Amino acid sequence: MARHLHLYMNNPTAGDTDGTEISSSDDTLPLSVTLDANKAETKAVKCAVRCDTGYEVEGDTSIYFEGANAAKWQVGTDEDYADAATALTMAQWGSTLILSGVAATNSIFWVKVSSTVGEDPQNDRTVDLIAEGLVVATE
Repeated sequence: MARHLHLYMNNPTAGDTDGTEISSSDDTLPLSVTLDANKAETKAVKCAVRCDTGYEVEGDTSIYFEGANAAKWQVGTDEDYADAATALTMAQWGSTLILSGVAATNSIFWVKVSSTVGEDPQNDRTVDLIAEGLVVATE
């Protein structure tokens, strides 16, 4: 069965079809954020969700994280923030984000990740960014 709902990063544009896909099943292009393991640090990354052309989500789309270190990650709203620093201070952050109107162009959201002081350096592949919704063909 084909997957028609995809996630993107690398500064996607609202209402467009740009960005780098991070939802492929082979993990070759994961969502990647580098944090300083010697201090408590937080960063935000602009992301998008969209359907393949000819499809849309009927109802809402849920965006959330699963995995061993999912508590370090949050999802947040987008109000056309100019940059990640603005998103960090202005976005509504939580463990789950509900988006409506997801279709064949980018619906923007932000993800935030935090490290703790003294955390061991790691390449953490235990967390998955999940997008769920009922995808239907457009009429």
